[in-house]
Amino acid sequence: MRISCGARQNIRTPPTYTRWYKDFAYTGGIPANATAPSHITPPLKTLRYFPLSEGPENCYIINRVPKGHYSVRIFFGLVEHEIDNEPLFEVSVEGTIIHSLKSGWSKNDEQVFAEALVFLLDGSVSICFHSTGRGDPTIISIEILQIDEKAYYFGPEWGRGVILKTTSRLTCGTSKPKFDEDYSGDHWGGDRFWHPIRTFGKNADAPRSTESGIKKASTVPNFYPEALYQSAVVSTDSKPDLAYTMDVDPNKNYSIWLHFAEIDATITGAGKRVFDVLINGGTVFENVDVVGMSGDRYTALVLNTTVALSGRTLTITLHPKKGSHAILTAIEVFQVIVAEFKTSPEEGITFCYYLYGFASMTSADCLFCALKKSLGLPNRFGWNGDPCVPKEHPWSGADCHFDKSGGKWFIDGLDLSYNFLNGSIPESLGKLTALRRLNLNGNSLSGRVPSALGGRLLNGASFNFTDNHGLCGIPGLPKCGPHLSAGAKVGIAFAVFLSLVLLVICSICWWKRRQNILRAQQIAAASRSAPYAKARTQSSHDIQMSRNPSRGRTASENGPSLLS
Repeated sequence: MRISCGARQNIRTPPTYTRWYKDFAYTGGIPANATAPSHITPPLKTLRYFPLSEGPENCYIINRVPKGHYSVRIFFGLVEHEIDNEPLFEVSVEGTIIHSLKSGWSKNDEQVFAEALVFLLDGSVSICFHSTGRGDPTIISIEILQIDEKAYYFGPEWGRGVILKTTSRLTCGTSKPKFDEDYSGDHWGGDRFWHPIRTFGKNADAPRSTESGIKKASTVPNFYPEALYQSAVVSTDSKPDLAYTMDVDPNKNYSIWLHFAEIDATITGAGKRVFDVLINGGTVFENVDVVGMSGDRYTALVLNTTVALSGRTLTITLHPKKGSHAILTAIEVFQVIVAEFKTSPEEGITFCYYLYGFASMTSADCLFCALKKSLGLPNRFGWNGDPCVPKEHPWSGADCHFDKSGGKWFIDGLDLSYNFLNGSIPESLGKLTALRRLNLNGNSLSGRVPSALGGRLLNGASFNFTDNHGLCGIPGLPKCGPHLSAGAKVGIAFAVFLSLVLLVICSICWWKRRQNILRAQQIAAASRSAPYAKARTQSSHDIQMSRNPSRGRTASENGPSLLS
């Protein structure tokens, strides 16, 4: 699925006529015209931005996502005519932060999007944008592309609880940026973007290219495009070591994938080019012989390693051991992120959207939706996405506790005092079984405090309902008068409405009957008061009697009659 954010209709974009779905019923925010910050940004004309007035967290909630392994990619944009207003914000997928935009992102091709490989297992995906107070999050597009179940398997630590965030993906020896679709790649590999790097430095290397076919390229599970291996860089006599350095986040684990294919015509067989691979000075692969390890020339070879980095730079060095030069085709670097545990579904987490005309969710997901609506929480609270994760962006007013034994987060406190809340406290609040602290004092709430909450006061819970003049029903608050349930109130209202309808119908019927009686009386009165009409009637009667004299006879004159 590809979504053109802010678009009102489905569209297709050149050169591959990629289909983008309209942005409907997934989120809030405001659509606007877009300015694309990079030539690699999809050629879309709209975006969606999320002003802080709608809350610090805003999410796209996309349902009916089949269980599987996915590449999730988000392109950022700039509101038209505001190209100098570069917003900075964070992005999370399924409650886990995958990206933080840094100053200058709009001028760097590799930073105009965020991409992560994730497992989606509950039939939906939440992609959230977290404001940092420096501009409104602005999104041009969202792509959710299914990839092979075993794609980018890197060892025992790999699994459904791990997210791979794309840090960098380079194609060497060329100056043309390309996506997998430009390479006619297999869709099970995802539509990866390959940033071109023709050289690592002045006189540091020389480019190589070929039009010959490459064997063993588009294979399970990563399905790399064959054309990726048709260019490379080779080190030189002046600089035999081939080295590339990039910036990374410190104290993180990184999965590094190195691509090779021997396309240099001067190398005729195995053993002619051998080199070591070092990461930040430490050897990770020894005696790499591309022809010997791949089985032939013009054959793809992929090596993978995972390293822990404490510093802010990653340097990949290829050091020749036999022959004077090293060769490199492409580089992929992923940050290994442990996925956050989500809030317990029994707490009815997160997705409030169906109450506001957005994506519908299951009934179990709607407790906080009901609470948000019932209490009249202001938009500035946000309350979108998961209440407890990402840990860096919990819901305003919510205190969370992690249950290590169950591997779930629970809400154990809400600080919602003095927020001009109104309405009643919903009975569903009692479903927060871990709730031990609840402060609703200093608002304008009314009605009976749910019994499920009142009972917990006897078990050491700390609840504060004071300064709500309409609340009643627990010690410390006024006693409640006659109290009707919501169902009873609805029933009474329906009965009153039905009675009014019947009264109106009866009144109409009585009025029409009265009008008919009055009309008949008027006709009768008119007949009695018209002499000409009376005389004419009598004359007609006399004429008929003279024409038919037998009608004036008595019964005895006409003989017997048969009565029935």
